[in-house]
Amino acid sequence: MQVDLDGDGAQIAALPRFQQAVVQGRRLRQIAIGLGALAAAGWVLAFFVGLFAPQSLWAALLVNQSAGLLVLVAGLQSAWWVTQWRARAMSPAVLVPVSMAEEVVSTEGWYERLLDRISQRWWRLLGQIGAPTLWLGGWALLTLYSIEQVWNLALPPAALGLSASVGAALSLLLAFGLLVLERQLAQENVAQWPEAGPLAQLTRVAIICLVLSALCLLFGNETSVWPVRLAVLIGLLPGLVAVELLLRAVLSLFSPRREQLEPALLARSFIADMLRWPPQPLLALQHEIHNRFGIDLRQIWAFTYMRRAFLPVLAVVAIVGWSLTGIHEISLQGRGIYERFGKPVEVFGPGLHAGLPWPLGRVLSVENGVVHELATSVGETSAPVAAEPAEGPAPAIANRLWDASHVNDKSQVIASSRADKQSFQIVNMDVRFVYRIGLSDQAALAATYNSADVPTLIRSTASRILVHDFASRTLDGLLGEDRVGLAEEIGRAVQADLQKLDSGVEILATVVEAIHPPAGAANAYHGVQAAQIGAQALISRERGAAAEATNQAQLQASIARDQATASAHEINSSAQAADLKFAAERKAYASAGQAFVLEQYLSQLTQGLANAKLLVLDHRLGGSSNAPTIDLRTFTLPADPTPSRNSAQPGAVH
Repeated sequence: MQVDLDGDGAQIAALPRFQQAVVQGRRLRQIAIGLGALAAAGWVLAFFVGLFAPQSLWAALLVNQSAGLLVLVAGLQSAWWVTQWRARAMSPAVLVPVSMAEEVVSTEGWYERLLDRISQRWWRLLGQIGAPTLWLGGWALLTLYSIEQVWNLALPPAALGLSASVGAALSLLLAFGLLVLERQLAQENVAQWPEAGPLAQLTRVAIICLVLSALCLLFGNETSVWPVRLAVLIGLLPGLVAVELLLRAVLSLFSPRREQLEPALLARSFIADMLRWPPQPLLALQHEIHNRFGIDLRQIWAFTYMRRAFLPVLAVVAIVGWSLTGIHEISLQGRGIYERFGKPVEVFGPGLHAGLPWPLGRVLSVENGVVHELATSVGETSAPVAAEPAEGPAPAIANRLWDASHVNDKSQVIASSRADKQSFQIVNMDVRFVYRIGLSDQAALAATYNSADVPTLIRSTASRILVHDFASRTLDGLLGEDRVGLAEEIGRAVQADLQKLDSGVEILATVVEAIHPPAGAANAYHGVQAAQIGAQALISRERGAAAEATNQAQLQASIARDQATASAHEINSSAQAADLKFAAERKAYASAGQAFVLEQYLSQLTQGLANAKLLVLDHRLGGSSNAPTIDLRTFTLPADPTPSRNSAQPGAVH
């Protein structure tokens, strides 16, 4: 019951909770400071771990443990505000007269008065909201933010080593200390400390977080995934409590506040109150409604009747629901095999059918006339192909040429004969089967109980038959007359084997989509063609070079032969001319004698001295007494580096 100082101010000194308010406040402050320091240390360690190992579970564990401690710190501080009010109620402060306050204000300047007026407005707003409400909302928001930063369910498992054992031991040690605190708070008398019970409930939140963290550290290894997931999911508990505390802080803004009325503890948690054994959520909800709104559900006969009839009604509903599991609905495209105590009894057709409830009776679904198409070979599943525009080029998957690989092609070995020698060849073919589960009840039973995987059974059977059948065929036969009845023979052989296995499968059609050489042969064939073209080009190039060399040799031989012929004609003509000249000169000498010789001499002399400078001397020049004078200055002597002493000096010679 809350105390109002206006009416019960004289009686508070006799109340135990007011008498112990100072001691309780000091104790709450010390515990809150210690746990707050531990939470801050956990955040700092989580920050450094996140820097060096962002994918480790240590960051999530440390933050979630700090969040559990932070929720408890919020509750301790909220209880501390209540004890502070009680302590002030026991020893009220002396009020300053208004006249003195006005005198102090008048002596200050305008700037100080402005700051004081602004601060008064803020303090007035803070007084309207309340410091306990702001602190509680701040702690709740900080808790939610820290949990959101480490929320990652995709953390990989990893070996933690010795540090995990040390961390688990420290977590259990701290959990034990909080357990001692929780037991002390739980044993407190409500009259002496009404807030001890809600604080004990918040302490259980931190204890559960620490114990679960220790389990994650002890069982964490490289293969176990659940410790990593649990380390992240631990944050749900303090997160839900923080959300509830934040909601209570927001709702407290709409409740009237009186300074003379004893405040109630804001940090109460309905979720934390459910952490008891045995859990009593309805009783806790009833107490919460009674304490919050003053409604006592025990006085309402309807709720009393509902509480008494809850278990019988729940039992009847459970029995009726369990009985309805024996009603089965079969669609128009399906059938159902009804099993009674695990033994097939009947094949149900489309419609509603009744049987024993589960698990005494159950119905297995079977197809009814659904047609499937199956290829003998299926490639690896690829990513979904994007839709191509209708006006654009065809996609690569639409290429049906034999030089492209297709996912449904299967290589087969066929017989071959070359140069009277037996050999083999490889071809690729796309063979498809159209099948369905037989329409009879026996076929449905056989397909359900005799075959674990019908498509795999058909594919393996068809592959074995194709290998056996194509081993005796040749390429000419496959591409010629054998292709007409090939699909029918394969279909009959596969159907015969499936009937021997009692598979209940009916082959409706066998389609041979394509038979062609392997796609790799196209590149090899292109290489052969390129090599053949290159060889022909090389031969033609060598033939051209040989023809060019032959023509060049013929040209050189023709030039040499023409030059030799011309030289021979020239020499022959010169010889004939010399012969004619000699004959003519001999005849002239015979007729003219010495005169012809002199004439020839003079002629040869004229030819030899045609370009020479001549000086003609005659003994008759100058008379008999004067000898002719020759000026030697116009003549140049031959160069001689060592002239002789007896050499004549330039001058006149007489």
